Amino acid sequence: MITSSTPKEQSVTYSDATLKRAERALSCSPFLLPLFAVMRNESIPLPMMTGQSGIEKGYTKKPLAELWTERNLLWLINVGLLRREVDGQGITDSFRLTPLGRQLVEKWENQGGNFPKPTFWDSVINSINRWFSFSF
Repeated sequence: MITSSTPKEQSVTYSDATLKRAERALSCSPFLLPLFAVMRNESIPLPMMTGQSGIEKGYTKKPLAELWTERNLLWLINVGLLRREVDGQGITDSFRLTPLGRQLVEKWENQGGNFPKPTFWDSVINSINRWFSFSF
């Protein structure tokens, strides 16, 4: 459902289940809030998130391999938080936030600037959701 308060300003209303699943996916991801804050305004290429570059930019806590990074980003696409950038040649290796992703990043920036630490059960549920999502 789309609601509009002014002609230029539109916001999407998401179900509680969608928001909970997205919050769980973000908090269980290996990425930090600064990555998503930058993605709000520009697309970020995959190599900038991997290895030492990801740590230096404050995007990850530890170096991530390219394949592992891409798998985590694809999960966040499936959840509805990210989208892959497209140019005249087709799909690129860059990623950007969706409206749902923007909404959650803004929420967490206003609540102290960190994702909530996932509980044990959040991690289990996220892993089960990912497994079912990628196995079919």
